[in-house]
Amino acid sequence: MKLILAIVNNDDSNRASSALVEAGFFVTKLSTTGGFLMAGNSTFLIGTEDNGVQTVIDTLKKQCITRRQAMDTTASFGRGLQHMAPAQQVTVGGATVFVLDVAHMEKF
Repeated sequence: MKLILAIVNNDDSNRASSALVEAGFFVTKLSTTGGFLMAGNSTFLIGTEDNGVQTVIDTLKKQCITRRQAMDTTASFGRGLQHMAPAQQVTVGGATVFVLDVAHMEKF
């Protein structure tokens, strides 16, 4: 049994969770914020048997696309630093996926 933690951009979140549910997976969705860009993300918790891991990863790859967007250079420092620096092009989207072994699981 595996626990998959997938950090997904909010723009891809609904599409990805719907595709995972359609594929038969149970998904718990948590609202999270990234530390670098201070942008909204969703973190999915997905429990699956070992043979379902690749299906989850393939589904996420299909639904979570990367794209370039202009981002204020002070975004990672919080809202207190508002000097007029030019925006930078950054890559957003995609997913970061962790696959963890699960020693025991019960559902009741």
